[in-house]
Amino acid sequence: MERLHSLVENRTVYSLDGFELNVFETHQAAHRVQLRLDGLALTTMLRGKKVMHLPGRAAFDYLPGESVVVDKDELMEIDFPDACLCQPTQCLAVAIAPDTIRHTVDLLNERYPRAEAHQPWTLQQPEYAHLTNTPELTDTLGRLVAVSRTTDANKDVLASFTLQELLVRLMQTQARQLIFHDYARYLTTHRFAAVVDYIKQHLAENLSIDKLSAVACMSKATFFRVFKREFGITPVEFIIRERLGEAKRLLRHPLASVAEVCMRAGFNNISYFQALFKKYEGVTPGAYKKQMVAV
Repeated sequence: MERLHSLVENRTVYSLDGFELNVFETHQAAHRVQLRLDGLALTTMLRGKKVMHLPGRAAFDYLPGESVVVDKDELMEIDFPDACLCQPTQCLAVAIAPDTIRHTVDLLNERYPRAEAHQPWTLQQPEYAHLTNTPELTDTLGRLVAVSRTTDANKDVLASFTLQELLVRLMQTQARQLIFHDYARYLTTHRFAAVVDYIKQHLAENLSIDKLSAVACMSKATFFRVFKREFGITPVEFIIRERLGEAKRLLRHPLASVAEVCMRAGFNNISYFQALFKKYEGVTPGAYKKQMVAV
């Protein structure tokens, strides 16, 4: 097995109060490279591809736009199948002090508890350690890197606030993966799983906050507030993203028109649908459809 220091041509380290930020760049293909980080760490792929081998789970591809939460002193074994000098693999790793994590988790559980008391805030969720980054998590990571690199005399204070936000965003991302993607497992134990199921079953219909809050057995104001706190987005934002995901699926069908997709995905106004699609996807529904047909 190979050691990391012989393969990482460039490792940049920023040590601040409560955490250490590492930027790794690997310049040659390698297999089963061993790495441990001090403290629980959030790693994020920036460029290239890794294959991760973590204890107790099958190997998996690790790609840009994804993160992996690694426990303190957990041994990672990493393959770099495509790394080369002209196309290095880049990864970010934020090793976080236990006291920093404990303070943030305790604060959330005390002042901002989750919807279900039997599922408190925590980062220790091995089955949800491999994550697709949300826009909010990506944005916070970018700001943490920026503040770590600055020469501002107050950088430790600024970094502390940003790190706390990062931990919150990370737990919200895990909560999304738990409920948004694995909701069927929790229909009888988590009220928001029932809400997600209802939304998916009635996506093309009118989905009012009154109805969704009733499914959650909450007042409308409490439902809206706790949903956003738990997942980092509002119920309305979640519905929009689900409808856009359904629209993308329908647009792949060669015979489906944009107007038909608009209605079937739950958008009653084609101009509004086109504007939202362009905002989130960067292209119009018609252009997206042409891209899919061309592929």
